[in-house]
Amino acid sequence: MASKTQASRAMTGKAVTRAPRDTAHEGFLNHKRGRWAKVAITLSVVALGAYLLTDPVPRHNGGTWLGYLLGSIGAGMIVWLSLLGVRKRVIGSKPFSLKGWTSAHVYLGLSLIVVGTLHTGFQLGWNVHTLAWALMMIVILSGLWGISLYATLPERLSANRGEVTQLQMLEAIRTLDRQLDIAAQPLDADDAALVRMSLEECRIAGSLGQRLSGNYANDGNARALATIIEKVMTGRRTGRVDDRLAQIEFLLERKEAALAQARRHIRMKTQLELWLYVHVPVTIALLAALLAHIISVFLY
Repeated sequence: MASKTQASRAMTGKAVTRAPRDTAHEGFLNHKRGRWAKVAITLSVVALGAYLLTDPVPRHNGGTWLGYLLGSIGAGMIVWLSLLGVRKRVIGSKPFSLKGWTSAHVYLGLSLIVVGTLHTGFQLGWNVHTLAWALMMIVILSGLWGISLYATLPERLSANRGEVTQLQMLEAIRTLDRQLDIAAQPLDADDAALVRMSLEECRIAGSLGQRLSGNYANDGNARALATIIEKVMTGRRTGRVDDRLAQIEFLLERKEAALAQARRHIRMKTQLELWLYVHVPVTIALLAALLAHIISVFLY
């Protein structure tokens, strides 16, 4: 078989080469086949092994040689990882690609749970040192939340949006409002008031609680639709269906569906924005607490 292969190569005059690995769609979590995950695991195992194999007197704490070493490593990692926002604004791939930096940000950030906690020697109290550790844990946990959002929301946003942009969603609602306004002209005062409720007391986004929960049960359009449906059903039972109300019902139902799509879109975007409002400010607070922690250690 080997001789046949060599003969084939000689006849064609071409060397058999392996196709390059396609990394165009490689995610940051498996960047370079999980290089940074391996680095983070190795760092955590080494730190844990050093912690278990040493027996300082009187006990493990941040003031031992291992405590200082782990603290220095952890502080350097925190500062470097916090520069991801700066790296995002730099065009290019050197010295680190954005995807690689993001991968390191995730995995080395997780390894800080081990490095930072072992640095404390589990000696926690009501002081600036524990504050720095607590803020670090909040940053890491909020980062995990962010990873889950970025891993699932883009696909959900695309599925909800379909071929429609956010501006087109809003324009569709405005078009339905104009149609409702025209269709309400021949209605009596009570029925016209229901349409005005939909037009004037309807909020697409609503409060922060509504945007996150998706609960718009008391919204003007929902209340107007519920009342109109009841009136139309009553008319059908008595055999006196008002075609004008049936048309209003149809438009209100279309508006409710358009509102639901727009609100789902807004809800998912709000989740991303809320994550940034937590993660970024707490990271800044962590850097301030870390500086105070270092200064207090060397001064006192």
